[in-house]
Amino acid sequence: MPQQQVRQPVILVDASSYLFRAFHAMPMFTNSKGQHTGAIHGVINMVRKMLKDYEPTHLAMVFDAKGKTFRDDLYPEYKANRPPMPDELRQQVDILHDIIRAMGIPLVMEEGVEADDVIGTLARRFADDGLQVLISTGDKDMAQLVDDHISLINTMTNDVLTPDTVKAKFGVAPEQIIDYLALIGDKVDNVPGIPKVGPKTAVKWLQTYGSLDAIAEHAGDIGGKVGESLREHLAQLPLSRDLVTIRQRLPLTETLEDLRLKEPDREALTHWFRELEFKSQLQELLRQGPSASDTREDPPAEDIDREAYELVATEEQLQVWCDKVRRSRLVAVDTETTALDAMEARVVGVSLAVAPGEACYVPFGHKGLDAGPQLEDAVAWRHLMPILESADIAKVGQNLKYDIQVLANEGVALKGIAHDTMLESYVLDAAASRHDLDSLSLKYLGHACLSYEEVAGKGKQQLNFSEVDVETATRYAAEDADVTLRLHKVLWPRLEEDDALRSVYETLELPLVPVLARMERRGVLIDGSLLAKQSQALGERLQALEKQAYDLAGEAFNLGSPKQLQAILFEKLGLPVKKKTPKGQPSTNEEVLQELALDYPLPKVILEYRSLAKLKSTYTDKLPKQINPRTGRVHTSYHQAVTATGRLSSSDPNLQNIPVRSEEGRAIRKAFVAPEGHCIIAADYSQIELRIMAHLSGDSGLQKAFAQGQDIHKATAAEVFGVALSDVTAEQRRRAKAINFGLIYGMSAFGLAKQLGIPRDEAQHYIHTYFARYPGVEAYMEATRRKAHEQGYVETLFGRRLYLPDIHSRNGMRRQAAERAAINAPMQGTAADIIKRAMIDIDRWIAGDNQPLAMVMQVHDELVFEAPKDQAGTLAKEIASRMSQAADLSVPLVVDTGIGDNWEEAH
Repeated sequence: MPQQQVRQPVILVDASSYLFRAFHAMPMFTNSKGQHTGAIHGVINMVRKMLKDYEPTHLAMVFDAKGKTFRDDLYPEYKANRPPMPDELRQQVDILHDIIRAMGIPLVMEEGVEADDVIGTLARRFADDGLQVLISTGDKDMAQLVDDHISLINTMTNDVLTPDTVKAKFGVAPEQIIDYLALIGDKVDNVPGIPKVGPKTAVKWLQTYGSLDAIAEHAGDIGGKVGESLREHLAQLPLSRDLVTIRQRLPLTETLEDLRLKEPDREALTHWFRELEFKSQLQELLRQGPSASDTREDPPAEDIDREAYELVATEEQLQVWCDKVRRSRLVAVDTETTALDAMEARVVGVSLAVAPGEACYVPFGHKGLDAGPQLEDAVAWRHLMPILESADIAKVGQNLKYDIQVLANEGVALKGIAHDTMLESYVLDAAASRHDLDSLSLKYLGHACLSYEEVAGKGKQQLNFSEVDVETATRYAAEDADVTLRLHKVLWPRLEEDDALRSVYETLELPLVPVLARMERRGVLIDGSLLAKQSQALGERLQALEKQAYDLAGEAFNLGSPKQLQAILFEKLGLPVKKKTPKGQPSTNEEVLQELALDYPLPKVILEYRSLAKLKSTYTDKLPKQINPRTGRVHTSYHQAVTATGRLSSSDPNLQNIPVRSEEGRAIRKAFVAPEGHCIIAADYSQIELRIMAHLSGDSGLQKAFAQGQDIHKATAAEVFGVALSDVTAEQRRRAKAINFGLIYGMSAFGLAKQLGIPRDEAQHYIHTYFARYPGVEAYMEATRRKAHEQGYVETLFGRRLYLPDIHSRNGMRRQAAERAAINAPMQGTAADIIKRAMIDIDRWIAGDNQPLAMVMQVHDELVFEAPKDQAGTLAKEIASRMSQAADLSVPLVVDTGIGDNWEEAH
């Protein structure tokens, strides 16, 4: 091709360096099936940036081919130091190749040579034809290719290497780079080089003598140890030079025309982005317009026309829609509001969908002169309220707990809840990373929903939804209802096919939604003044610890800075390095500090400082700010679709992580109080996971101990240490407790030894003895591991399913972690199911019998209530009774209850 027809540089991408750079730079991303995707995601982003920045017409991604190269024949030890490609990366390579080709980008691989040689040959060929060539790489060896027509760019730093900048960077000209590399060698590639010769010496010699051959000729003139090393290793210099020389005259068949970019294969890209769950890439692709018919196994993207949605701006229109809703078997409902905080948000509009593609938006709270036509709120509620409050009209929504809350702010009690797509997805596959509407739409419908930023803007200029004009709002809001209905039609049939999963959904997750909504709305009373006093006391203690740390270190430093702490602990004080960060720096994480604290005072002080600083910032400082000024209470948000095991989590504030082992942590619970004339009742399942283990394993020894009401840790200690129950010491009980809980979490002998501070063989002896005394437990664990490997998931007693994508991983650590999860998940998940059953039952009892009781918190295996003081004893007994009957196990379910003026007192 004549030179003038190529205006942009020909770009040659060192794709193998992209691949490894992306793998190590990106987190260990996986899709909902556990498929590793991080390297693919990183490479695609780098390529897209290159295409955007340079708008090339000719570009090639050059990968290393599998197998040995001619350099392995030259030097069998070449690259011998390199570890094999990690399995998590290897499984991504072929998919990445397919995606690169689908993007319309030429992909080049040549067997027997490295990608560097292919790039060198193509670059030289095009440069000789007078074309400009840009090589994208982070490999310093490529600097030998640079000349007036060939330049390099490192996309991580945006550094560009030309003949002048090569000399500025390395101290030698491009034509001297080969000699420079041969002298210094390469530890990564195992190129020998000359021992004791580093970059400075190599540059000095090349500046003095000009070339490797001249340096060899004058080897006798170079003195010192480095001169001796040069003379001793002269014979290996030709080999080193040969190894680092990039070949530029390979007989490749690729022509310039072969490197021309092509039109992307949108069907293939849609398939891969959907399969890998690359949300932003799929959104962008789908917005480019409809693709050709998709003949692949995955369903084609849903054809959704946002322009077909109806803006309901008159009472007559609304009446028509209300009639449609009453005639429909199921209506999708969604609310648009002024805020994400459910306690503060006000409804500005309601969207409805009665069939796929048949949806509307009813706006009544949009503001501004340009808002557009909408109903008066009184008119809208007059028609909508009877529908929303009708138990006879079945409704489906996405995260309906939020809609229940915000509608309650308007005096509307949402009834007729039939389905929640978030929970349908969660029950089908709890291990999936996201269950939000946008992610589910992409995953199951292949449709990219309008994002909030697209309708309301970004950053400081972002509009409140009440400020969005109603026509734009209609496209966004009605789409949410439409997509929710479509998702239900995909997800519900899958649940119907599995009786166990359907039961989990219908008897646990869905009935729990209004229970949690009521708990959140009630909130918990917080004594802000007490927290302020605690915060002040913590602040004084932190100052004292800071001074103590300065005295131990011999200087002032920032206790929150890992870098400064590294310098103090390992450089100044010379403490032993226990572990290193991925960048090779001494680690100062909590595990390391705990180990060091056994022998050194400063790490112990740092640990205490970190613990108290977290308490202060997370709780004593923050909780008072989270008190709702209208209710005087803190209203947490409970999340059903987050943890893989079924446990609830909470946020704003997170009530699950308040520490109970430290005095300061327990003091925070004193600030959770009851209103005047009332008290707190705390009801906690006793050792529930161990009891579930006894039930699931069927071990007669464990079951007998629980049936007789023995202290299970003392009973285990008696068995393991071979002593009478009455002779068990406190230390033996402590060790038995670690064994009991360690084994249900799949702990190894190594982990147990570390926790107890004992030799590994002693820990292994404890485990062997435990299994000998409780053989049913070992048999259960082995059966569970085997079942997990066979079917890829485990189940709770009630049929909740936990998928284990890493159970077949070739990476031993990841596989073992999956096996540990397989053992623990049925117990932790069953415990979660049991307390949910108890919550649903107690909520119905409270409402049905009009009990003077409010359930205000759920934390792990504990429920917390507010009750009148004069009835607390009776109510506590009934609570304990109902919680203990939430499951029929082969051992008693014991519930400990306590009553007090605050949460801590009730323990």
